[in-house]
Order: sequence, then C-alpha cells, then structure tokens
Amino acid sequence: MSVLEKLGLALALVFLAVAVIRVFSAPLKLVLRLAINALLGFGAMWLLNLTTAVTGLSLGLNLFNGLVVGILGIPGFLLLLLVKWVVT
Repeated sequence: MSVLEKLGLALALVFLAVAVIRVFSAPLKLVLRLAINALLGFGAMWLLNLTTAVTGLSLGLNLFNGLVVGILGIPGFLLLLLVKWVVT
C-alpha cells in the first residue's frame, strides 16, 4: 500500500468517524444524561440508607428506583418514599 493510499484511507476513516459522531450525538447525549442521573439517584438512595438508623426510612438500591429518582429528581424520590409508605 502506497503512502497516497494510506492517506486516502485515513481521510475516509476520519470522515466516517465524524459522520457517525454527528448522527449519534443527540441519542448519546440523552443516554449519557440518563446514566449520570441514575448514578445520582443511586447516590441519593445510598445516603438515605446510611441514615436509616436515625430516620427509619430506607429504599432498595435497584435500577428501577435509581432511574425514577434520576429522571424525576426530588419528586421521584418523594414518590418512591410515598409508595413504600402506602404499601407497608
């Protein structure tokens, strides 16, 4: 393979990479934001579970609860606490 062919292949790969990034940037941002919010939701529930001895409140650490708290924020956290209170 000559230098000119390698250069052409490299330029084609760069163009393809830029095209893929531009096409999938919006969905990737949404997935990344959802993942970050779910991790923050897990963190909030973990902190709540650390204070269970004092407050008497606890929530299970699972993907559903993490996503609810991550997507809805504080209202989702309160909603999960309300559902647990009504069920038990």
